[in-house]
Amino acid sequence: MRHNRKVNHLSRTSAHRKAMLSNMASSLILHKRINTTVAKAKALRIYVEPLITKSKNDTTHSRRVVFSYLQNKYAVTELFREVSQKVADRPGGYTRILKTGTRLGDNADMCIIELVDYNTNYVKESAGKTEAKRTRRGGSRAKKEETPAVESPKSATSEVNSEIPSEGEISEEKISE
Repeated sequence: MRHNRKVNHLSRTSAHRKAMLSNMASSLILHKRINTTVAKAKALRIYVEPLITKSKNDTTHSRRVVFSYLQNKYAVTELFREVSQKVADRPGGYTRILKTGTRLGDNADMCIIELVDYNTNYVKESAGKTEAKRTRRGGSRAKKEETPAVESPKSATSEVNSEIPSEGEISEEKISE
């Protein structure tokens, strides 16, 4: 039974595993996205997310702690200058794992692990949705007093029906095009 065995050893010795995760974390911070196996990506997420959280507090001590994990001064500089500014308001969940299929040689499950705030496809969609979000729960009394009485349902349906083209009109439009 695997009780209290939460670390995925990835079939490597402790020193090899630490060096590999350190290199992968540095590459993720510098390149913002890397291709790897799903097992390594899950282990990397557990390794790198606390480092990103530490980077929010830019002190000498936190820089030294992060450097002891990464052993790459360029990655530490990038993490504290750019990445920490982008994730300052995010309360965790800094990475995203996107499964891409299997590897050709050994059929290993492959994926892309990326920093969430650097994928412009997802960021633009979420920003657009937040701007368009509106509620219709309650209005001010001034608006209710200004609006005229509600029209009867028959007139509303007749307006909708008049906007919908008949079958003859649709076929004429297709022919003219």
